[in-house]
Amino acid sequence: MSTESSRTTSSAEPGWCIGVDEVGRGPLAGPVAVGVFAVPKGGDLRVLAGIKDSKVLSARQREVWCRTLIALPGSRYAVSFVHASVIDRVGIVAAIRTALARALGKLSIDPVESSVLLDGGLYAPHSYARQETIIRGDASEPLIAGASIIAKVARDRVMVHADTRYPVYGFAAHKGYGTRAHVVALRRHGLSPLHRRTFCECLLRVTDLAR
Repeated sequence: MSTESSRTTSSAEPGWCIGVDEVGRGPLAGPVAVGVFAVPKGGDLRVLAGIKDSKVLSARQREVWCRTLIALPGSRYAVSFVHASVIDRVGIVAAIRTALARALGKLSIDPVESSVLLDGGLYAPHSYARQETIIRGDASEPLIAGASIIAKVARDRVMVHADTRYPVYGFAAHKGYGTRAHVVALRRHGLSPLHRRTFCECLLRVTDLAR
């Protein structure tokens, strides 16, 4: 959905356009997050011109865009997290599905009134009849990019706060991803409650990591 096409709509179309994206699928620690960003059909989205996928923006640029997005008149947004213990129990795919449904529910928008655009392999619940999954949608669709930015900013803040509780792991720097420094910290200190055991065992034996 281009910015222009988002602003031209017939009265027969749903009342809301919603972008959906997830962040934190691959880290060794921390939650997975799904962000949703919704705007009324027919709204002026010129403010989104030039928006980019959160992965290609600096942390400062993401913060600026996040403030712009949530200040857009009439917009709604939400982020839902599923934490490491649940990811270990149900798997990352089911965890993302749960977070996605919760995030959409937080918008308090009737699915019948919604047109949903999702990134990659994401799918909304069946009650959202008008939905489209777009490969690399976060790079081509402004609403998906907006959802990506909102989710990334929210998750990064969670991991920065986690660094104050578990400073030996360096969460503020790597946000839970499997950097060399993070793996070294795991070998030295073992698993924290924020670590995904099922992910970490791919690198190290769980029995060696358990505290």
